[in-house]
Amino acid sequence: MTNAADVTSNRLVPKKFFGTWFLHILLACMSLGLALPFTWMVLTSFKPLTEVQSENWIPQIWQPENYKEVFTVVPYAKFYWNSLFIASWVTALQVTTSSLAAFSFSRCKWPGRDKVFMLYLSTMMLPGLVMMIPNYQIMITLGLVDTYMGLILPAAFSAFGTFLLRQFMLTISTSIDESAEIDGASKWRLFWDIILPLCRPGIITLTIFTFMGNYNSFFWPLVMLKSQERYTLPIGLLFFDSTRGQSTHLMMAAVTMAVIPMIFIFVLLQKYLVKGIQMGAVKG
Repeated sequence: MTNAADVTSNRLVPKKFFGTWFLHILLACMSLGLALPFTWMVLTSFKPLTEVQSENWIPQIWQPENYKEVFTVVPYAKFYWNSLFIASWVTALQVTTSSLAAFSFSRCKWPGRDKVFMLYLSTMMLPGLVMMIPNYQIMITLGLVDTYMGLILPAAFSAFGTFLLRQFMLTISTSIDESAEIDGASKWRLFWDIILPLCRPGIITLTIFTFMGNYNSFFWPLVMLKSQERYTLPIGLLFFDSTRGQSTHLMMAAVTMAVIPMIFIFVLLQKYLVKGIQMGAVKG
């Protein structure tokens, strides 16, 4: 005789099978939709200007010289270097300050710690545009307008980064601290030799977010910078809509080269990104 449990199981298998396939098809369609703008950008970067407005996605005349021409129209290499330089410094400083603050808020006990943390966290509720005017006034007072330091210093501290690493450090058992203190480890050694290595996925996650955010930053550099030799890539791309009219094919070539570091970083560190977000969202 056929077992009732087997019959029920056989009925559930097709439903589960078709449900899984439907989910995969849905995700594939969504991925295709997200990839279409990027595909159009790359294909347009190989078109001559006369074909940019055509309905054909595939170039009728392939023009790879667009990439070489980008460097002749504007000092693209300098813009590229400026973006990488500023984003790297901001990332290094923000990871350092956020990890130190997160360690203090999560592993050290001092009066008013939680209240200070909530006050610090409340700054995330303020829109960036609201803080831009006070920051700009401070930069004027310090004489840092139109300097690299004026772009780096205001972004060296992050409430989000502190919150992310604090939540990650809370998943680490406090018994590790007690064992280290019994062995005579100082707070600095506990932070540097024990907590920091255990927070590697969280630190890598913050590194990716910080680097991408500052590499693509547009409005703050536009306000701060006056000299062309200090322009970053997002500002430098404006030249393709002003100096020689609307050079869409050159702009697409420039943007395609600009996204290469982002793709490289994401592909290289994506497993740490997912792990860091998952573990940082759970308080142990």
